[in-house]
Amino acid sequence: MANVHTSDALLVKNYIAGDENALTVLINRHQSKLFGFIYSKVSDRDIANDIFQDTFIKVIKTLKSNSYNEEGKFLPWVMRIAHNLIIDHFRRNKKMPLFRETEEFSIFSIMSDQSLTIENQLITEQVEKDLKRIIEELPEDQREVVMMRMYQDLSFKEIAELTGVSINTALGRMRYALLNMRKVIDKHKIILTN
Repeated sequence: MANVHTSDALLVKNYIAGDENALTVLINRHQSKLFGFIYSKVSDRDIANDIFQDTFIKVIKTLKSNSYNEEGKFLPWVMRIAHNLIIDHFRRNKKMPLFRETEEFSIFSIMSDQSLTIENQLITEQVEKDLKRIIEELPEDQREVVMMRMYQDLSFKEIAELTGVSINTALGRMRYALLNMRKVIDKHKIILTN
């Protein structure tokens, strides 16, 4: 099938109808633009990967629950989801004041670049150590996906191919891994932000 010429709207329709490959095509088609957008806002590869992954989990849930409004505007819709998740990320980490987003004012225009101070480097190193400890507590299949995604920078398509599962299974394992990591963080009272 000539996926290159298939419209987003048709791919969405095919995915809802059960064609798992249609989602892979959509992700591959838009991942560089979407990831670039997320990364430009958070300036951190791991956080950007996390938000990218959460964006597509929301996309999958919405499509699977038949609550997607077909307007032929798939990419802007996905970008809006990502944008909201970015705002949520900053709110959770209290790294920016809570301003209301409007057409004239974007929250991102007031965010400053922060170079790594010695203190920040030490915190970052500690976070890395804590993160590795948390990952070690995951079940093998989830740990494998997390390691491939975070440390080898592989796409979910590549992870799916390497582990011999569908892209949805790879996404699902990542989702469960994130949920389990949060449980471990709560259990050990690990603080992953400064």
